[in-house]
Amino acid sequence: MGPHPAVAAIRLAVRRVLHDVLTDRAENPSTPPSAATPTSGGRPLVLVACSGGADSMALASALAFEAPKLSVRAGAVTVDHGLQAGSDLRAAEVVARLGAMRLDPVESVAVTVGREGGPEAAARDARYAALDAAAERHGAAAVLLGHTRDDQAETVLLGLARGSGTRSLSGMAAVSGTAGRYRRPFLQLDRQTARKACLVQSIPVWDDPHNSDPAYTRSRLRHEGLPALEKCLGKGVVEALARTAQLSRDDADALDAWAADADRAVRDEAGLLDCAKLYALPPAVRRRVLRRAVIAAGAPAGSLFARHIEEVDRLITGWRGQGAINLPGRVEARRQGGRLVVRQG
Repeated sequence: MGPHPAVAAIRLAVRRVLHDVLTDRAENPSTPPSAATPTSGGRPLVLVACSGGADSMALASALAFEAPKLSVRAGAVTVDHGLQAGSDLRAAEVVARLGAMRLDPVESVAVTVGREGGPEAAARDARYAALDAAAERHGAAAVLLGHTRDDQAETVLLGLARGSGTRSLSGMAAVSGTAGRYRRPFLQLDRQTARKACLVQSIPVWDDPHNSDPAYTRSRLRHEGLPALEKCLGKGVVEALARTAQLSRDDADALDAWAADADRAVRDEAGLLDCAKLYALPPAVRRRVLRRAVIAAGAPAGSLFARHIEEVDRLITGWRGQGAINLPGRVEARRQGGRLVVRQG
């Protein structure tokens, strides 16, 4: 008798991602030497980012099961955000559970969460910084994240609410980060599948109270917004939003590639953006070229919204002699002599 269907589903998802990691390494053999320790026999290390919740614990269990079959070393990192009393003890419990799964290395990393961008964004920034550092420290070939199809649907709705365009609607990528470091095996699986897999394997999980705290936007969306949408529109909203994410990502990737080519074509000999050539571009491509230029000048991508790019775009399409546009990161955009000058001031 085979494993429970939920367990089989999570293991298959992880197996596919591990095969992808191994294929990528075979096709790009320039992996840093630190990716293999003297005792590892050259086997790549894959880490799982684990909070102790059902999604990441299910992911950790599947990785522990599948990695040895493919000669992959499996480890884990849990990040202690320090936002709740006793968080250090909870992180130690997670480390103990991961160690019991025979994952190695396993470590807990404490971070200090700032305030920039709001509590959710600040916590996310601190978490990814810690995961990046851990991956570098251990020479990991990849870091697995437990985001599910439900998380993807929430991300799409949050992007829709911000009015941030096609890229924001594309949600989370299955592969992201420097050199494809981050992998999300569960984007096609629902949250209930991961929870069921933990239940049938008797894996203890921790439910973060922040996930049900109405003070957080994503929590309100999860417990109020999505249920209301399903009540109004019927079942299948989550699946439809996940499909929207993939379709939007395909469109955004194509437009980004077009914009990269256009960026070179609309510059003069000095490398400045020619306003007349920019005007001739389709709006979706032109705005991407402008966004690239603003980020290249020093504006933080996470602080740059559609309204900022629209203001810069008006220097091209609605020129009335207006002055410089002030942007995040002390960047300014100004039209001078038929050229768009974007620089940090």
